[in-house]
Amino acid sequence: LKVLSPPSSNLVLFSRVKSTSEGRLLHRAKAQVTLPPSVEETEPLQKLYDLLEAKGFQTRLEGLAFLLELCQTRPQLISTNIVQIFDYVVLRISDSHKRVKQKALDVLAEIIGILENALSPVIIHLVEGITNNLNSKDPGVHSAAVKALEESISHLDKVSLMKEFGHRWSQLSGQALLDVTERITVLVEWVYPRSPEVVQRYALPVLWSFLGNKALPVRSANVRTVVTKLASALYKVMGTKLRKCAASQPPHVRDNLSSILGW
Repeated sequence: LKVLSPPSSNLVLFSRVKSTSEGRLLHRAKAQVTLPPSVEETEPLQKLYDLLEAKGFQTRLEGLAFLLELCQTRPQLISTNIVQIFDYVVLRISDSHKRVKQKALDVLAEIIGILENALSPVIIHLVEGITNNLNSKDPGVHSAAVKALEESISHLDKVSLMKEFGHRWSQLSGQALLDVTERITVLVEWVYPRSPEVVQRYALPVLWSFLGNKALPVRSANVRTVVTKLASALYKVMGTKLRKCAASQPPHVRDNLSSILGW
């Protein structure tokens, strides 16, 4: 008679094989992490860097197109090397040639939607690069910067963005100041329920500064519209707490707030 092995022994054997197999896979995965970058990785990256830092503006434009292509076809490669890559992108966002600068902002707007939070390690430079172009007298550059700003709000971490907008706000002037304030207003409703302390630390000072008659080289009507929207957004989420926070502000700030909100 043929002796059959108990079912349990088969299970044990299978379990051991599976465990051994998993162990090998884990070991191999760890080994892969320590391997140097392959030629398939280094070649396109080096090509990208060479194009982006070329002397000819047409070649730099080609580099930006190649960056977008890599983001679309090999997003993991770009995400893994985003810090180094962005060092080159920042240079093109501030390029002396308007066509290159606008193209860089256009490409940035597109890759924000592709890479999303993989851009978190470079969010400081990203926000700085965009906001530096919001006062551009070139309509194409300004429009591209606004588009990149909108894409940031749609795809990047909103709490981190509010922090960065708050940091940058005090360094801005003119239209850039209003553009960023409008985006802070948009973020208030989403951020406050999740991180009220972030709104109080980064959005409230913006409101107090405006109400304290911060000088702006723009028409007062534009300023009042932007400030009214910010105050209304804050009052909507904070309610009477906004009054309590305003109590510690100078009398003219409280009066301006009351005038805007109709208190």
